[in-house]
Amino acid sequence: MKSSIQFILSMIIFGTIGLVVRYIHLTSSETALLSSAIGCLFLAVVYKRQRKKFSWQKIKQYALILFVSGIALGGNWIFLYASYDYTTLTNATLGYYAAPVFVMLLSPVVLKEKLSLKKVLCISVAVVGMILIVGNGLTTTGTSDIVGISFGIIAAAFYAGLMLLNKFIKELNRLEVTVIQLGITALILLPYVLITEGLNFINVSFTSIPFILILGIMNTGVGFWLFFSGMEHLKGQSIAMLSYVDPFVAILISGLILQEQFTSLQIVGGLLLLGSTFISEIRVRKTNSDS
Repeated sequence: MKSSIQFILSMIIFGTIGLVVRYIHLTSSETALLSSAIGCLFLAVVYKRQRKKFSWQKIKQYALILFVSGIALGGNWIFLYASYDYTTLTNATLGYYAAPVFVMLLSPVVLKEKLSLKKVLCISVAVVGMILIVGNGLTTTGTSDIVGISFGIIAAAFYAGLMLLNKFIKELNRLEVTVIQLGITALILLPYVLITEGLNFINVSFTSIPFILILGIMNTGVGFWLFFSGMEHLKGQSIAMLSYVDPFVAILISGLILQEQFTSLQIVGGLLLLGSTFISEIRVRKTNSDS
C-alpha cells in the first residue's frame, strides 16, 4: 500500500509540470538541464543529511543501466517540454500517455510478467477514458498540434524505457538511484545545450526563476524520489495503470486553471480512467500483494 501511495503522489506532482513549464521562458533542453541539475543538488543534500554513503561498488555494477536510464530521462524531458510548446496541455498529454500502454505491452517480454485478461480490459477502458478526456485532440489538423502530439509520443517512449530500466536496478537505495540518474541526465544535457543553445540559459528572466526552482526541487527532486521509491515494489503493469493519475491531474489543470476546453465527455473519461485503475489495483493487492 505504501508503494502505491508514493507512486500516486509522484504522479500528482508530475501532473503539474505542464503548468509550471508554461511560466519558464527557456527552450525545452535548457529547462531539462536546469531541472535535472537542481533536482540532483537538492536530493544530494537530502541524502547527505541522512548520513548515508554512496554504494560505489554496486553503482559500478549497474553503471550501464544507470547511464542509459539517464539518457531516457533526458530525452523524456526534452520532448515533453517541447510538446507543451507546440500544442495544448491536453493534446500533449494525449501523446505522452501512450507510455503506460508501452509498459503494459512490453512488461511480459522485458520483465517476464504475466499479462492477465483483466489487466488488458482495465487498461483498454483507461485508454477509452483518455480519448474522451482529450476530446478533439485526435481530430486536430493543425500542423503545430500534430508536431506537439508527435513529440509527446516520443517522450512517452523514453518514459516507458525509464520505467522498465529501473525495474532492473536492485540493492540500491531509491534516493541514491534518483540522485545518480538526475546527475547523469544533467551531465549528458550540459554539452548538448552548450552545442545547440550556447549559454543563453544564464540570462533567464527574473520571472522564470521561481518556477525553475519549483520544477527542479518539487517536480523533479521530490517527484522522482517518490516515483522511484514507489515503483520499487510495484509490478510493471500496476505502474502502467497508476501512471494515469498524472494525465488526469494535468487535464484538470488544463480545464480549471488554463481554461482549456473541458466537456462532459472529459468528465466521463476521467471517471472511466480512475475507475479502471481502482479495479485493477484491487486485484493486484489481493493476489500479488505488490502494493
